Formats: sequence, structure tokens, C-alpha cells
Amino acid sequence: MKIINEFKTFALKGNVTDMAIGIIIGAAFGKIVTSMVNDIVMPPLGLIIGGVNFTDLKLVMKAATETAPAVTWNYGSFIQVIFDFLIVALAIFMMVKAMNAAKRKEEAKPAEPAAPPAPTKEEVLLTEIRDLLKKQ
Repeated sequence: MKIINEFKTFALKGNVTDMAIGIIIGAAFGKIVTSMVNDIVMPPLGLIIGGVNFTDLKLVMKAATETAPAVTWNYGSFIQVIFDFLIVALAIFMMVKAMNAAKRKEEAKPAEPAAPPAPTKEEVLLTEIRDLLKKQ
């Protein structure tokens, strides 16, 4: 029972929910980046280096036979995944950099002066005594 209660406390914390939302958005962002790399970045890059489609780059280690498919080393797909990673890493870096800059601006703002503490009972009583003595 104790483990279930601990898990409930952990699962219902705000940080876990925030993390879950981040993972879901990250997965969607990953699809956008993959499409950008595959459909926008790689075709012109392949054209520049001689009309190469990176996904077609592979080394045939064993040719296909009638009973078995070819065994290939698909290094072109690996190159595309590296580009995906670099773009995601750059986007995350820029986002963290912007967040840190915003945080520094927030920290640089001068803090509002704190209100003076309310006088204690003794101070109020002494003030009243002083005022009465002034009147006499």
C-alpha cells in the first residue's frame, strides 16, 4: 500500500505532468524536423553534391538471392538521422538560450522594496506613552 501511495504522489506532481507534455510535444516536433530534413534540407544538399539521395546510399554486404534479401549497410539513412539530430539540438539550444536570457532579465529587475514590518505591541505602547508625555 505504501508503494502505491508514493507512486500516486509522484505521478500527480506537476513536474511529471509537465514532463509528459514535453515528451508529447517533443515527439511531434521530431516529426516536423524529420520532414524538414528529408523533404527540405536533404534534396538540395544531394543535388549540390551530385544528385545523390542520401536514403539510397548503402553498401551491399551480401547480394540478394532467390531466397534471401540483400544485406546492406544503410549509411545514407544514418546521415539523415544525424542531420535530424543536429537540427533538433540547434532548436533546443536556441530555445534554452532564449529562456535563459528571459530569466536573466527577470532576475535583473529591481525587487520591490518590502513594506516595513508592523510595529510590535511594545512599540505601539511606547509610542502612546511618548505621545501622552508630549501633551503634558
